[in-house]
Amino acid sequence: MRTEKISINKVCLAIATLLVLVCITFIIVLYRLAQNTWVIACGLLFAILTLLCVVLFIALVRRKLTLFSDALCRTLDDMLTEEIEPPQITESENLFYKINHRLARLYEVMRENRRSIAKEQASLQELISDISHQVKTPIANLKMVNATLLEQEVSPEKQLEFLQGTGIQLDKLDFLMQTMIKTSRLETGVISLEKKSQLVYDTLAAALGGILLGAEKKDIHVSVSCPEELKVSHDRKWTSEALFNILDNAVKYTPEHGSIHVAVDNWEMYVKIDIADTGRGIAEQNQGSIFKRFYREDTVHDAPGVGIGLYLARKIITMQGGYIKVVSEIGEGSRFSVFLPHE
Repeated sequence: MRTEKISINKVCLAIATLLVLVCITFIIVLYRLAQNTWVIACGLLFAILTLLCVVLFIALVRRKLTLFSDALCRTLDDMLTEEIEPPQITESENLFYKINHRLARLYEVMRENRRSIAKEQASLQELISDISHQVKTPIANLKMVNATLLEQEVSPEKQLEFLQGTGIQLDKLDFLMQTMIKTSRLETGVISLEKKSQLVYDTLAAALGGILLGAEKKDIHVSVSCPEELKVSHDRKWTSEALFNILDNAVKYTPEHGSIHVAVDNWEMYVKIDIADTGRGIAEQNQGSIFKRFYREDTVHDAPGVGIGLYLARKIITMQGGYIKVVSEIGEGSRFSVFLPHE
């Protein structure tokens, strides 16, 4: 018979039976050796007292185990029903203390996991709501154009205009989906950043290449000051993506004939990349919100974009151990400072 299948009651009964047999055997042996009634009486009294002490001890231990198991079951039930109070099993014995200590640790882990799951669910719900809000307008526009083309006779010139409009809306949807894919892959760790020591100049050049055409159309002067031999550990592809998002915003919100200046400085612990523009600026009360996903100020809703570029930029820089600061005043432009740490 396997010992783990034996109940506490059976163990106690077996011990009691064994003690009775030992006492009987002791009395018989004592009687044969002593042949004295007085000695036999004393031995019998001693055996009875010993048996009583052992029985009381076993009963006490059994009672203690029963109370502890009941408290343990109640605690586990509370944990399963998501009670917020921590376990309150107070026992001084080493065995009970060890169980209580590990139970408390298990409870804290479970509570933290519940909080994490609740936070992820809230974040997912917020993300779904944000995506629904962002895709609502392009889809509504596409449905309206499609219904017009199906229900009405439209001249070829008007058809071309409608098709160009649908192309713009499709580009918006494609841009939103691509940006969301990048963000979700970074957040879930599907894409890992590969940091290595490489030239900041080349990374910055890759980011600038994406905004020069837009800057030229608005006659925005772009100037760069960057040491060509300066190196820092970073992921070139994703860092250029982050810098492009900041530069793209600078072009988007800087009026015609404005200017953008990029300056790179080598500090003791960081490489600092400043991107300063002469755009409309950001109100101080909104500067803490511009890095939130899908956040856009009320005054810029007519400008193209979905409000995720700065969120993605900060995510990329933070994952590399860096950070981004912004200094801005309404009508005076903005300066974004990107800090990349030296390894």
